[in-house]
Amino acid sequence: MGDSAKKILFVNSEIFPYLPESDISRIGRFLPQGIQERKKEIRSFMPRYGCINERKNQLHEVIRLSGMNIIINDVDRPLVIKVASISAARMQVYFIDNEDYFHRKQVYRDENGRFFEDNGERAVFFARGVLETVKKLRWAPDIVHCHGWISHILPLYLKKVYSDDPIFSDSKVVLSLYDDIPAGERFSSDFKEKIMFGDIRPEDLDVMEEADGMNVAKLAVRYADGIIMGSPDISWEIAGYCAGTGLPILPYDAEALESGAYIDIYNDFYDKL
Repeated sequence: MGDSAKKILFVNSEIFPYLPESDISRIGRFLPQGIQERKKEIRSFMPRYGCINERKNQLHEVIRLSGMNIIINDVDRPLVIKVASISAARMQVYFIDNEDYFHRKQVYRDENGRFFEDNGERAVFFARGVLETVKKLRWAPDIVHCHGWISHILPLYLKKVYSDDPIFSDSKVVLSLYDDIPAGERFSSDFKEKIMFGDIRPEDLDVMEEADGMNVAKLAVRYADGIIMGSPDISWEIAGYCAGTGLPILPYDAEALESGAYIDIYNDFYDKL
């Protein structure tokens, strides 16, 4: 890609201040701002979890982008797009919303700590919602940078379903891996069927012999163009799988993340893909 990466799409699981401050939410907040300050165009997305206070954060629906329906396993669900501004960063955040998936007050687990049974469906809806919204925006990203496990279905869709669309035909996927992977959690038994869409075939999902968080992360790696280790304790299984792909990999760099130097490092990484 050389120096032609001008438009960066950020697909985030968390952005501060909409969710509590964490390693992922801080990057979700400050990386897009830093990349925009380096003269690139950015768009940033996250799910509209029910714990996000819409009035306090001044979210409002974008009527021209809402109104689409996404069908998962023969069930039609409306896609609602909301937006808010982070004025200090001079940037907007788009929120993927749906009453069935994102209006509960917890993020991924119920009040008893149980992993939501429909988390896999929520990831499918989020991925397809982002891609359909970006199409509607008619904004062609050079880089799609995915953060957090709920974004892990998107690389498959971009490469297998949307790659012939002029909006995404030249897009490269950067995948940041964190310690949020729900390694010990199983998704629903029909999760693979719910992923199936467009030209995706069963063999495209063969890495998901078990429908668990670890294998969904491997699926994301398979369809990525570059990997960033965003946490110091990525499991040896995932790290080994990444190493075996031959993809460009940025190692975890605590000092750069602490100082903010990671923004220039990531920016250079985009340009070299």
